[in-house]
Amino acid sequence: MTEAKKLYVKTYGCQMNVYDSERMAETLGAQGYVQVDTPEAADMILLNTCHIREKAAEKLYSDLGRLKPLHEEKPDLKIGVAGCVAQAEGEEIMRRMPIVDLVVGPQTYHRLPRMMEAVDRGERALDTEFPEEDKFAHLPKDRRTRRGPTAFLTVQEGCDKFCSFCVVPYTRGAEVSRPAPRLLGEARELVERGVREITLLGQNVNAYHGAGADGSEWGLARLVRELARIEGLDRIRYTTSHPNDMEDDLIAAHGECDKLMPYLHLPVQSGSDRILKAMNRKHTAESYIRLIERIRAARPDLVLSGDFIVGFPGETEADFEATLDLVRQVGYGSAYTFKYSARPGTPAAERAPVDAAEADDRLQRLQALITEQQRATQNAMVGRRVQVLFEKPGRMEGQITGKSEYLHAVHVEGPESLLGQIAAVDILASGPNSLAGRLAG
Repeated sequence: MTEAKKLYVKTYGCQMNVYDSERMAETLGAQGYVQVDTPEAADMILLNTCHIREKAAEKLYSDLGRLKPLHEEKPDLKIGVAGCVAQAEGEEIMRRMPIVDLVVGPQTYHRLPRMMEAVDRGERALDTEFPEEDKFAHLPKDRRTRRGPTAFLTVQEGCDKFCSFCVVPYTRGAEVSRPAPRLLGEARELVERGVREITLLGQNVNAYHGAGADGSEWGLARLVRELARIEGLDRIRYTTSHPNDMEDDLIAAHGECDKLMPYLHLPVQSGSDRILKAMNRKHTAESYIRLIERIRAARPDLVLSGDFIVGFPGETEADFEATLDLVRQVGYGSAYTFKYSARPGTPAAERAPVDAAEADDRLQRLQALITEQQRATQNAMVGRRVQVLFEKPGRMEGQITGKSEYLHAVHVEGPESLLGQIAAVDILASGPNSLAGRLAG
């Protein structure tokens, strides 16, 4: 019997990359590869990159540099680069890093088997096109890498918003939504494998407009409601959303669909209308605040998360203070905060940056406010009863951990037989990043 080839995948960045890594592993699994936990054990290493974070390309080249000694020890080791940095810098990666055998963009990884055939012939393969065919139609139907009670499901890719700081329209392409029947079928297969919670993914997931079985166009709200009909699927989430795509029926679904969890990630990026206009966000601070009021009217216990960029070119102290004011008005359970860093090829990259020390100071002040709100949200959970989907053993012996409906990490003393199950938990204490509780009697 031929020994199975071994694949190691390293995933950078967003949840969509986690999903893409799973699908690439499944694609290569159909070619005889099995996943391993370390690069040293692998015959093939695949680095699935993200271009959102600061110095993404430099981090990739550093990681590739660290793989050179391993490649020298194992000359037959194959190395591939996938994802958004691959899309943006494919030819440069090939030029700078001779150890790289293939580079594949996020829209063409369904072509990996054909690319691997070329690599096995001793060739190097590069594919960063935006093909017309639906890549998902060419991927393996068997989600064999799915483990645990939670799963991601990409429903929409690409972006038509062209925020002036963002590379996504250039690396992921235009907005495309997957047909609803395929999504429902994939969700049912995941549930059959023990998945209890599915997070719907998209660069602008609430812009979803996929075709239904009858050819009509479905929005995200209808997709959520149809997914909620699947027996055994207990929880539905979605991320990431844009304020301009938060339509009335989706807001209503938050109050009407029990399986849609009371947690929403809705980035605003800034509280200054002047900066929002420079970012090409096409909404105002006031319109965002009124939107949040409508959503909370539909689901009063909703926990809100967001994204903020500080130090955007041209941002003044007054602009930053407007951001702090918005945060105080809205109240966040969590948020991702970033200091602006230029992305080559984006309009904002051509503008003069804010002083680095000033941007650092603003970031620290914003993070302090967000942390204060996050802790207040968690502290308010003490004394409440929540429903926890247990996912894995905890750090302490006899402990299990999972997520509440509000996406808080919760740990209790309990049997591992509860893993993959939802159980009621009374919250006893709040820590920096998690809640402690006991199983309800």
